[in-house]
Amino acid sequence: MISFDVFKDGKRNALTMSYDDGTIYDIKLIEIFNKHGIKSTFHLNSGRFGVGRNISEKDIADLYKNHEISVHGVLHKSLAKLPLQNIIPEIFEDRKNLEKICGYPVRGMSFANGSYNKGVISALKFCGIEYARTTKATKAFELPEDFLEWHPTCHHNDAVEMGRKFLEQKRRQGKLLYVWGHSYEFNDNNNWDLIEEFCRMFAKEDDIWFATNIEIYDYITAQRNLKISADNSIVYNPSCQAVWFTVEGEIFKINGGETLHL
Repeated sequence: MISFDVFKDGKRNALTMSYDDGTIYDIKLIEIFNKHGIKSTFHLNSGRFGVGRNISEKDIADLYKNHEISVHGVLHKSLAKLPLQNIIPEIFEDRKNLEKICGYPVRGMSFANGSYNKGVISALKFCGIEYARTTKATKAFELPEDFLEWHPTCHHNDAVEMGRKFLEQKRRQGKLLYVWGHSYEFNDNNNWDLIEEFCRMFAKEDDIWFATNIEIYDYITAQRNLKISADNSIVYNPSCQAVWFTVEGEIFKINGGETLHL
């Protein structure tokens, strides 16, 4: 029987990071991530570039080039408190502004101040948003049922503890550790050693896929969209990317557009 319990390149588990607001402390955080090969998504407010300790617009393209840029609202408004007519431009204008800088379609976001409701989620679909991260920690390693209400595993204050638990049970396949936070917290709390320790824990783990939020979304979406015959003997991949799965513990790869007879 086919199981969706492996990630890209047949890696057993995955790690993704998510940081909000786009402050100047992202510079140091990205240096740490790059040193250890960790990938992250950074959710930015395009209407606040260069204000206070927020990153300057001219620095964004180079700073985040090995990571993902994502929506966080033009002005960091609590979306659940806005009328619908103001929710859409807060999201859509941020998306348009960011795309002009990064040069690729921006399809994800995180909710500023963790604020959202059913009306906000409905509005996301009109804005071309395909995933949205909340601030509700699950303290678990499961994939989301609904990517438009994507709950992370934990805030980075709990990352070392949850990272140890994740590594202790890494023989269990198909698990995701999702950590979120703000880079300015490391500066304000004088605890950069926390994220350094966390990254060192994972740097030499060769069976964990380090990915951005959108990479996780795209892969899982392609995996879930595989077309499988009733007896599990034929698999068709309608997507454009390769997908891995297991059959009784054996790992199989199916390329985009391929039909595989097991």
